[in-house]
Amino acid sequence: MLTRSAAAALACAGTLLLHPASAWAQQTLNFSLGYFTVRGEDARVERDVLNSHRNLLVFDVADFNGAAVGAEWLVPIGNFIEGGAGIGFSRRTVPSVYDAFVDADGSEVDQDLRLRIVPIALTMRVLPLGQTSLVQPYVGGGVGILNWRYSESGEFIDFARRNAIFREQYVGSGSATGPVVLGGIRFAGDVLAGGFEIRYQSAAADLDGGFDAVDPGLRIDLGGWTYQATVGWRFGR
Repeated sequence: MLTRSAAAALACAGTLLLHPASAWAQQTLNFSLGYFTVRGEDARVERDVLNSHRNLLVFDVADFNGAAVGAEWLVPIGNFIEGGAGIGFSRRTVPSVYDAFVDADGSEVDQDLRLRIVPIALTMRVLPLGQTSLVQPYVGGGVGILNWRYSESGEFIDFARRNAIFREQYVGSGSATGPVVLGGIRFAGDVLAGGFEIRYQSAAADLDGGFDAVDPGLRIDLGGWTYQATVGWRFGR
């Protein structure tokens, strides 16, 4: 059964595909390079794995901020509305150690935490100055389908077995849907366009993949802000 978010995504895609070709005049293929910042410690969902593991491990939630890249196809729907379909990618590996425990030889008990998010976004945006203006501010929103993978690999402590240290890898993955909100400005010529955009995504997912055996009920918060520069190739006029 389709969720409301998935149904909205299909409706948005259908609007783009079924809209008369005459309105598709000045399409844009956008490429973006930016910086993704995860939601802060005080704003994350209840039972979030990062917040939970900060009780034992030494790292900051902000360590998961990092570079993001993306591509998006933009299609005019009239003079003041534009539909978009895009995909992005961000991945960050954060080294950590146990806060209050070391190995028998005094060395750190260390592991790597890795978060990867691949957002697929279907959006609509409003351009108050229209498609033909050289300067084109815009605001919009839509739905994001966030494909994600979170893993912890390295050394861990079994507190039930007299603090025995063992090597393991825990991996959780899946997809989650949620809202996307964006705003930006574009400087558009006949062939090329450039600009800057701020985008917010919100979603969360249950964490499985072996994590349940260690700490049942953990979740992963996938929300955050992306600040990105865009360069676009305009075609179809």
